[in-house]
Amino acid sequence: MRLAGKVCFITGTAGGQGAAAAELFAAEGATVVGCDIKVDGIDLADPEQAAGWIERGVAEADGIDVLYNNASATRVGRFEDVTWDDWQFTIRNELDLIFTVTKAAWPHLIARGGGQVINTASVSAHRGALFQEQAAHGAAKGGVLSLTRHLAASGARHGIRVNAISPGLTRTPQIEHLLEDPEHPMHAIAGGNPLGRMAEPEDVARVALFLASDDAAYVNAAEIVVDGGESVIG
Repeated sequence: MRLAGKVCFITGTAGGQGAAAAELFAAEGATVVGCDIKVDGIDLADPEQAAGWIERGVAEADGIDVLYNNASATRVGRFEDVTWDDWQFTIRNELDLIFTVTKAAWPHLIARGGGQVINTASVSAHRGALFQEQAAHGAAKGGVLSLTRHLAASGARHGIRVNAISPGLTRTPQIEHLLEDPEHPMHAIAGGNPLGRMAEPEDVARVALFLASDDAAYVNAAEIVVDGGESVIG
């Protein structure tokens, strides 16, 4: 019961890493406040909607201890095919929404006497990808890592720790249809991973649990890469 008594807000809980984290956090004793655009229709990149979700959740759960910024949406493809709309969509739904949600939660975390913010970045922030170009995605996640460090500096005096998780290739609802094709390059990439497989949502959720718990009480401004070692071994 590593999260007993804690109130944890998780974005993007309808599937994938968000759903896995919501189940795991609840099993560890947390009160979980979740949301997903597919279920709730909340556009977290809109400041008013993000603030509305936070305010309602804080009122119903009587506070907030952990904010897990998991939700994101991207558009990938060859750089010559990426449009301005694709770029703006990705930045809005992978970087802007972390600002809007965290900005709304920040005063409540201060009032609580501290807490944890966990941001979802990506190994794409560190390297390019040949099989599927993703310049906008990598740029947005690079921004997430930078924002994480600045928030950690700002939050330290308030007892707020801010860290990031950078998953590698992970089985999610967004790519499940691609995995149905046995010839898709993702299968070869997963097979070439040092651990011989892609990550499952639970692999990422367990790292988020650690960061949300008191076990990580002295972990701040850190990035934990969850990719089976692929980015430095493969």
